[in-house]
Amino acid sequence: MLTPPGMGGKKYRITGDRYPRMRRPRHRRRITLLITAAVCALALAGWGTLQLIDVFGGKGGTAQAAQDEEKCPPGGAKQAGAASSGTGKPLPRPADVTVNVLNATARAGLAKTTADELKKRGFKVGKVGNAPPAYDKKVKGTGVLLGAQTASDGARKVLGTQLAAAESKTDTRKTGDVDLIIGDTFKALAEPAAAQKSLTALTAPSKTGPNCKK
Repeated sequence: MLTPPGMGGKKYRITGDRYPRMRRPRHRRRITLLITAAVCALALAGWGTLQLIDVFGGKGGTAQAAQDEEKCPPGGAKQAGAASSGTGKPLPRPADVTVNVLNATARAGLAKTTADELKKRGFKVGKVGNAPPAYDKKVKGTGVLLGAQTASDGARKVLGTQLAAAESKTDTRKTGDVDLIIGDTFKALAEPAAAQKSLTALTAPSKTGPNCKK
């Protein structure tokens, strides 16, 4: 006869070859399950919050902004990438621009050599000679691009790619030709490669993303 502990001192007869099993109280198991479920719920809520932050204010927004920035040229749509003369008309090709090359310096031969170079670069050449009295010996810079505001605004921009430092001015003429008046500090037109690069950038369609600043 054996009396297991906790049996109140009563005597029991044990028969067979099996022993009684001691089970944990059920309420502890329920508490464990509730704690596990709560931890999983908190983890899921935290993960969802991080995803929302990434989309609206974190990596997602940054990545989209970076893509938009790549589509934006420096300076936005106002940069020379827009293929417009400012009047809504497309910019002309060099073959459509007639240039009068006028020498305002005391150095002989500049007008002819400059006109020949412009021909090689695809421009039409009109008058070649000395500058009028209003400009003769009075242009201190590299040169002046002179033409009508409405008829040759685009033409002056295209010609300006060949002599970037030239000053652009307007007069009252009604024709679409442009005067290139050579000044005292003129040495040569822009290098062909640099001039072509500027011309390509000027006449290429603009690429602006939705977030580009204008």
